[in-house]
Amino acid sequence: MGFYFLAVVILMALAVSDLMVGVSNDAVNFLNSSIGSRVAPRWFIMIVASLGMLAGVTFSSGMMEVARKGIFHPQYFTMPELMVIFLAVMLTDVILLDLFNTFGLPTSTTVSIVFELLGAAVAVSVIKVMRAKSGFSAIVQYINTGKALAIITGILLSVAVAFLTGALIQFLTRLIFTFNFQARLKRYGALWGGVALAAIVYFILIKGAKGASFITPETLEWIKHHTLTILGLAFVFCAFLLQLLMSLFHTHVLKVIVVVGTFALAMAFAANDLVNFIGVPLAGLSAYHAAGAAADPFSQLMSALQQPVRSHTGILLLAGMIMVVTLWVSRKARTVTRTEISLGRQEEGVERFEASPLSRTIVRMATATGEWISRLVPKRIRHSLDRRFDCARARPHALEDEGERPSFDLVRAAVNLMVASTLISLGTSLKLPLSTTYVTFMVAMGSSFADRAWGRDSAVYRVTGVLTVIGGWFFTAFMAFTVSGLMAMAIFYWRAPAVVAMLALVAGLILRNFRLHKRRESSQKELDVFNLRKVKDLRYAADISFEHTSIFLERIAATLEKAFRAVSLCDRIQLKYLRKETKKLELWANIIVANVFKTLRLMEQADIETSQQYTRVISALQENAESVRNIVLRAYTHVLNNHKPLLPVQLEELGQVKDLLCRLLNQTAGALAMRAPLPTEPVEETRRRMRQLVSILNRSQIERVRTETSKTRLSILYYRFPADSTQIAEHTLHLLEIFRLFSQRRNDESSTDRS
Repeated sequence: MGFYFLAVVILMALAVSDLMVGVSNDAVNFLNSSIGSRVAPRWFIMIVASLGMLAGVTFSSGMMEVARKGIFHPQYFTMPELMVIFLAVMLTDVILLDLFNTFGLPTSTTVSIVFELLGAAVAVSVIKVMRAKSGFSAIVQYINTGKALAIITGILLSVAVAFLTGALIQFLTRLIFTFNFQARLKRYGALWGGVALAAIVYFILIKGAKGASFITPETLEWIKHHTLTILGLAFVFCAFLLQLLMSLFHTHVLKVIVVVGTFALAMAFAANDLVNFIGVPLAGLSAYHAAGAAADPFSQLMSALQQPVRSHTGILLLAGMIMVVTLWVSRKARTVTRTEISLGRQEEGVERFEASPLSRTIVRMATATGEWISRLVPKRIRHSLDRRFDCARARPHALEDEGERPSFDLVRAAVNLMVASTLISLGTSLKLPLSTTYVTFMVAMGSSFADRAWGRDSAVYRVTGVLTVIGGWFFTAFMAFTVSGLMAMAIFYWRAPAVVAMLALVAGLILRNFRLHKRRESSQKELDVFNLRKVKDLRYAADISFEHTSIFLERIAATLEKAFRAVSLCDRIQLKYLRKETKKLELWANIIVANVFKTLRLMEQADIETSQQYTRVISALQENAESVRNIVLRAYTHVLNNHKPLLPVQLEELGQVKDLLCRLLNQTAGALAMRAPLPTEPVEETRRRMRQLVSILNRSQIERVRTETSKTRLSILYYRFPADSTQIAEHTLHLLEIFRLFSQRRNDESSTDRS
């Protein structure tokens, strides 16, 4: 029994790890609406969510029985066989959830644990059937096929139903309240809030507290048969209370809904999804104790696991504390939350996902369908709808005035919570195995779609993101089933050595994912530096734009230095890395351009001349990014195809061009950073020397071509570097001239103010 005692210890250790990676993924379910709408400071939202989780862990229900007998029939397995299944499940679960957290993709912990149990149980069942020399049809007696099919059906239905319901309710709600909802909220906000809170309260009763020890089966049955009465009384009470709070204390109805909904979803997560992380280890502990009490622990069938079980309160509270700590300290939780919020934000901005052929096709079909429907709707009604869905009329709330603009407003946040709560409650009451992650995500996507957040300029990127997340869900199921099955087979045949090897594999993968996430997080922080969110003062916006341009030019100079060194050494790996860097430079350029547009919106009509000068920045930034990309791409292709390296004399000549260009870039970057215009003479001298040098080098290269010293491939690579370098120099000088004009204008304004 020594090995199996160690297996139980390993299961408990994996439970702690699984709790941490699970909370990092599922935090998006109850944080996205409150954080995305900025209903309150982040610390307050985290406290509300933490209290909800601590309240929820005292309720044990749902998946605990699935871990013991929901996917397979334990009476046909022995304790060693179940230990193999449970170890394979937990090892796979930690790997998969940590992988999804690293890339910031929300997935379902419920689906992952179910398909891991199914995969491991099928693998062990196949081994048992083969040893017994029975037909493979005998596998059916080991597996609860009805439950597995119900889960798959529930997944497919919930994805479509959640999206369509979220879109419909958000459309009707926005039609009533519009984006400028403050005045209408005073009139009938209490009634709408009563409906929302009634749905959330019912959600707490049905989904959150159905497994509480203080609620008897009779009480649950009474709740089920008096659903309409409960909803009616909850609506009347909540509407009256909200109206009272609005009248006496000027309370914001939507803030109350969002905060209560955040608490409810956090509570339901802890009550129902907690067992996704500790249900399997606790089932392993029960199997170990049941086998220890038998005369022959290794051959005793585990019929004892069919009996109902009540979780120990101390274990649940300890798990709750681990989840709360993880919620506060996990960086990956923020990454997953950022993905969903970015896909649903109202404003344009830098998109995380690139467009794909499928997303383009879907958007084209949707656009064509929308235009066809639009032609059927009378023009007067279309104009009325456009006015009510005009987000430019939105008025900011207090937190927006203090800093960053919310990704979406409180109306949509409240709809997300209300609809998700209602659908999950309905599914639970009908005993449909819905995933909280799937429902909350698809409701959020449906509401953002109805709110016209997916405009023509962002739709293809948002659709790609949604398709990526949905594809990840099916990938979760497939990988969970496959990897868990393979691990179960390895552990079954090789026992302790297989477990040790897989623990080492898990540790290595987690360490690798940690480093990868750290790099991705560092890249995201660089983008956040450039993303100018709060734009209220023209001078501040202009100064920040020039400061960002300074960083951009410095990175171009560094990239050119590295590219020249790499091509001289024929370093394919370094050039491949620099290709990724040029994509980042293009992204930086796009962000700075977006900031320029924000700055232009602040300029008055009298500033039209300055505005025209400022728009030249856009062309200069984009041309510089494209020129650097062309240089690196051409060098990478040349080295990748194993063409002859540049001649020593060519390297020496191109090195002179590179030195002059990098000097010009760094001089300009320094001037922009210090906000001090450079003297004209050194800059003009650098440009003049560069032009003369390029002219001389071109004549030298022509002579090498005539004498066939330089072949075609070398000549193509050689000529492009001076040409693209000249383009970069010219556009950099445009930036410097624009900065000089802007500084002169600002100094003139300052002199006028002093006089």
